[in-house]
Amino acid sequence: MVDLGPVTGSNVTFLGERVGCKIHVEDLCADIDHHIKQDKFDQLPKFLSGRLSMTDASIDAVLSWNIFDYLAPLAVSALAQEIGRILRPGGVLLAFFGASASDDPRYIKYFIEDEAHLRHRFYPSACGRRWVLQNRDISIMFAGLEVRNSVLLKSGVREILFQKRIQS
Repeated sequence: MVDLGPVTGSNVTFLGERVGCKIHVEDLCADIDHHIKQDKFDQLPKFLSGRLSMTDASIDAVLSWNIFDYLAPLAVSALAQEIGRILRPGGVLLAFFGASASDDPRYIKYFIEDEAHLRHRFYPSACGRRWVLQNRDISIMFAGLEVRNSVLLKSGVREILFQKRIQS
């Protein structure tokens, strides 16, 4: 499993105990901040194209809290291709997409409390949630994945479960 957010010890413990898998934490928030502080935000799509070091079709699941809200469309496409590359056929992606853009320079860090509850905490970032992806844009960017479930939460956040197609 790959978690694209910052390291959260309680999440690693919860997922390790419940799922019993190896968890790779790839803190893309730190990468975004680094690119912004170095005035290289426009180079983020190229960077993300090679960011995930896992081999092709080697990962069963990817957890993406809300990282896509902080990425420009070209960077979203690059990351979506990387996720599609590393997911094995039948593998899943759980992604959250915000409902509104914001100049508020904070990331949201999520904590899994149990099977039915999440909590969150804000922490500083170099940028706000700049982009809101429409459902059509999400479908196009994740063309190699099928939507298995989609939920619109009361907060306006869209929670989408994708699955990589199994080729026959």
